[in-house]
Amino acid sequence: MTRYLQILQLFWRTAIAAELEYRLNFILATISSLGSLVGSVFGLFLFYRTGYEFEGWSWQEALVVLGIFTLLQGFSATLLVPNLNRIVTHVQEGTLDFILLKPISSQFWLSTRTVSPWGLPDLVFGCLVIYYAGQQLQLEITDYLLSLIPLFFGIISLYSLWFMLGSMSIWFVKVYNVTEVLRGLLEAGRFPMVAYPTVYRFFFTFIIPVAFLTTIPAETLLGRTEATGVISSGILALILFCFSAGFWRFALRFYTSASS
Repeated sequence: MTRYLQILQLFWRTAIAAELEYRLNFILATISSLGSLVGSVFGLFLFYRTGYEFEGWSWQEALVVLGIFTLLQGFSATLLVPNLNRIVTHVQEGTLDFILLKPISSQFWLSTRTVSPWGLPDLVFGCLVIYYAGQQLQLEITDYLLSLIPLFFGIISLYSLWFMLGSMSIWFVKVYNVTEVLRGLLEAGRFPMVAYPTVYRFFFTFIIPVAFLTTIPAETLLGRTEATGVISSGILALILFCFSAGFWRFALRFYTSASS
């Protein structure tokens, strides 16, 4: 574990140093993130401006869901997109051969090799939205700490879904369209699941587990979820993570390398 932490520190230190050579990008990313957040808040406001409420969700409670969604969006931009989208490039150019020869887990290398600071604005804005809504709802520090558990499980589930899609590049070299479809489906996490008809709730809970990414952590923060919800989130995260690792090993059986 110590060895992997040292490698991770080396990875991220060099990646951030390289990215900060283009500091204007950070300003542009901040403006883009702010514009996206303003658009999301405005879209949510359109529902609530006439006194309408999602069933059982006040304006401030819906903002908590939006804040958690923004956090996950920042996590994706910081770690998932810059790493997992490069799996396609490694397969195309044959550089995956060199990764597989390294004396560390190839999944670890592919998942953590680089980090992008351009996702940090979303992380900051997400925390600010959650804090603002929490102040309005008079939440305690213990509420925030408890919500970190299902939020962590949601991050693991999100990573596992992305990595499984990246693994498909072994067979289908260009999987960018598939990742965009997943990203589009995850947009449903901007709102509480009760905002959708029953059929969609079933789909976003049991097919694409969007509910476990945003709604369950928000309900935990608000103190309205039961222990079974958190436990189910943990079980799902464990299953998806183990399946992603197994799926990667299965996919490598079909990798023929650049020289064959």
